[in-house]
Amino acid sequence: MRPFWLEQALNAEGGEPCAPLHGETRADVCIVGGGYTGLWTAVMLKEQNPQLDVVLIEADICGAGASGRNGGCALSWSAKFFTLERLFGIEEAVRLVRASEQSIHAIGAFCEKYAVDAQYRLDGTLYTATNRAQCGATDGVIAALERNGINSFSKRPLADVQRMAGSAQHQEGWFSPAAASVQPALLVRGLRRVALQLGVRLFENTAMVGLEEGRPALIQTPDGAVRADRVVLAMNAWMARAFPQFERSVAIVSSDMVITEPRPDLLQEIGLTSGVTVLDSRIFVHYYRNTPDGRIMLGKGGNTFAYGGRMLPVFDQPSPYADLLRKSLGQFFPAFAQVPVAATWNGPSDRSVTGLPFFGRMGSGGNVFYGFGYSGSGVGPCHMGGQILASLVLGLDNPWTRSPLVDGPLGYFPPEPIRYLGSLLVRNAIRRKERAEDHGHRPRHLDVRLARFAAAAGKADKG
Repeated sequence: MRPFWLEQALNAEGGEPCAPLHGETRADVCIVGGGYTGLWTAVMLKEQNPQLDVVLIEADICGAGASGRNGGCALSWSAKFFTLERLFGIEEAVRLVRASEQSIHAIGAFCEKYAVDAQYRLDGTLYTATNRAQCGATDGVIAALERNGINSFSKRPLADVQRMAGSAQHQEGWFSPAAASVQPALLVRGLRRVALQLGVRLFENTAMVGLEEGRPALIQTPDGAVRADRVVLAMNAWMARAFPQFERSVAIVSSDMVITEPRPDLLQEIGLTSGVTVLDSRIFVHYYRNTPDGRIMLGKGGNTFAYGGRMLPVFDQPSPYADLLRKSLGQFFPAFAQVPVAATWNGPSDRSVTGLPFFGRMGSGGNVFYGFGYSGSGVGPCHMGGQILASLVLGLDNPWTRSPLVDGPLGYFPPEPIRYLGSLLVRNAIRRKERAEDHGHRPRHLDVRLARFAAAAGKADKG
């Protein structure tokens, strides 16, 4: 059983997976991973150098990972400005915020250019507060964006916020037009089609089982191998399992989602009629949006943590937090309280220490590149990741290859079992803190202190 978005996309598409690799093949570039990062990289490489022989291998089918099951919220890095400034300085932080907004528009331009119907809607985003404790949480970063001439947000009157968001739960809100929503699996499957159209050689159901560095490098698969001058590892959450040196660079945590049956009449009634994405100001945020066929999708991150970077069976099952999400759905939208849920699902996201992805080179040959750590917010930034990795592969000298984003991991989690136990300790403190705030109570001091460990890296898992 595939997650809802991917099953919907596959039903619309028809066709069969590309054949797995049998035997050995030679390529200029081998990309490992058929999600957003790998496919954007492949497409950009072929657009810039059509003669380049690019092979892409995918362990399952393209979009089977996070790219086919996320919330479909294409957001910029505006809300991460303080983290960007702290790590990289003001000039690079400003550049990255601008580039992240440009990527939102570039995804739409790609869909138009190649006739990819990904249900792309450039209808903006609302950052909101759903209790008094959250009010004002966004003011500081908005002021910093304004000081640096990169602010796209405007504070809206409460009546407008509740109308645009379709819910009276919101107590304040900032709106930015620089955001979009997509059907995520339609986007990744569209990228797959374009990659094939541009001449990328794609092998699905072809896992990497070994990597021998060198010039050329050798990528081993169950029934074959690829010899390639350059390699791109675009495996995201699976990197921590495949390469022990990255085990402490990310924590694997779930984001869980529910989606209703279509009720376009109720959407009209509550006023949630655009493709706006809506997020509250929790640390592990609620995020939601509607779909063109009249559904509401609601998700929440930070639920299941994996020990030691393992891929748990639950990541490919209906969400164990479905009841909690269903309750939240009813609180946001009383009119939808009795609307049946069409599907629930979850999936692993690669949460980095900073909440930002990182990129770099592996090995002494300098010809194996990687990028991951999108921390549950990859729909828009994966387009930037494609630009970074394509630039590295092509040996370009540009703002991407000079960015400190290409310097590898920007921090490490403690070793196990401290990481796992600490993650649960912080998660449970966040839950108690936010439950108290929802009821208008002052949270315990210890819970507030523990929650700061997660808040320092920014809010998590928005799609």
